Amino acid sequence: MIKRFTAILCILSLLFLPCAARAGIFGEFGLKEEMEMGREFEVMVKSSLPVIEDPEIRNYIQNIVRKIVQKLPPQPYKFPASVILHDSLNAFASPGGFVFVFSGLVMHLRHESELAAVLCHEVAHVTQRHIAGRVERGRMISAASLLGVLAGVAAGMAGGGNAGSAAVVGAMAAGSSAMLKYSRVDEDDADRFGLQYLVRAGYNPKGMQGAFEILKKQDWSRAGAIPTYLMTHPDLDTRLTSIRADLQAMPAAVLKRGEDDRRFLRIQALLWARHGDPGEAMQFFSKKNAGDPLTLMGKGMISARQNKVHEAEQFFRQAVSLAKGDSLILREAGIFEYSKGNAQRARNYLEQALKADDRDYYGKFFYARLLDDIGDRASAQQLYREVLRYVPEDSEVHENYGRSLGISGSACLGYVHLAYASLFSGNMQKAKSMRERAAKIAATHEEKNRLAQYDAKASERAKILKKIH
Repeated sequence: MIKRFTAILCILSLLFLPCAARAGIFGEFGLKEEMEMGREFEVMVKSSLPVIEDPEIRNYIQNIVRKIVQKLPPQPYKFPASVILHDSLNAFASPGGFVFVFSGLVMHLRHESELAAVLCHEVAHVTQRHIAGRVERGRMISAASLLGVLAGVAAGMAGGGNAGSAAVVGAMAAGSSAMLKYSRVDEDDADRFGLQYLVRAGYNPKGMQGAFEILKKQDWSRAGAIPTYLMTHPDLDTRLTSIRADLQAMPAAVLKRGEDDRRFLRIQALLWARHGDPGEAMQFFSKKNAGDPLTLMGKGMISARQNKVHEAEQFFRQAVSLAKGDSLILREAGIFEYSKGNAQRARNYLEQALKADDRDYYGKFFYARLLDDIGDRASAQQLYREVLRYVPEDSEVHENYGRSLGISGSACLGYVHLAYASLFSGNMQKAKSMRERAAKIAATHEEKNRLAQYDAKASERAKILKKIH
């Protein structure tokens, strides 16, 4: 359930290029225009980059953002958060209060307070309307220079190697970097307000110092690890000095706040196990308590990725026995058993996991696939529909649901969902083909209505994506 990117070159172009024209037409970049652009930008990002939809990860980040925002004065923004699968240590906010976190940031920090500090900084950029201000001044930005920087970012993200990083640094040296940087005044504002937000949310304010120190210490020579946050958020040394001075002026009781990292460590383990380089991930878990259920689960997931089936099985059995009733461990054990074809054991684990957490739509998705495989189409399709209420634009869910509908005799609706699957994965030619097949056999009111809904969604996305071509 991870969306694959199709045109990474477009990562930030919508943020700058259309906005320049719009600012020129309307003058001030108002809240209505900002919200509209934010929604367009979210569609752009989710159409171009792999977004992690696992509710364990997605909800965790969203809950931190919500915890921060709840302590602020009323805001016109909803601050939806998304996690992008990439090892860059980065996070950014777009117009309209959309917040994006790269998985690499979560994987390399030490405490939830450090992650919250980065998120507070991004929220502050939104609340202080720094982004909108840059959009209003966007008429001065050179499209050619911007695309040169983005070409380097795209190469780095697509290849994961030093070539992309070198291209970015080279473009920055030529002077283009200023277009992806906030001003020093903006950064000072975001640091100051972000630190206030961090304290209000109940975190130890040392998290901001810790986060920036980790970003500063990253080894830029390691392939794919260039800390992008340093590029988009400049002057880190000077800002660290200011943060340390601000901390010294805070009450001792605030500086002694404890660190509750239970959820953070859980999410960090899941990210390393599923998405980290297997060798580095094993090193990560080798430093943990060998008897900890999350460590055993992580090692099991990595072993499964390396096709070490017997080894993975042993790790999962130990993890389940030590953490009875843990929905995440049960879910991952169920997914492992499903992947190796043990339907009965997979069903047992997944049913236990969903009993412990019936909102886990990632687990529901695999349980639906299992039911589909054993011929219980009606139950499977009900679960697919439940999952789509949470992730309505997930191509993999639409793909499996569409195939299930087709096998059970609902060919038209099956083609509609296969069209959605292609639309959301960026295969527009296949989407058109599936849509045409559905149109040829649409007969009932429901079928025609569902086809019309698809056409409206496809048209909306086409208009948004057309702006970047």
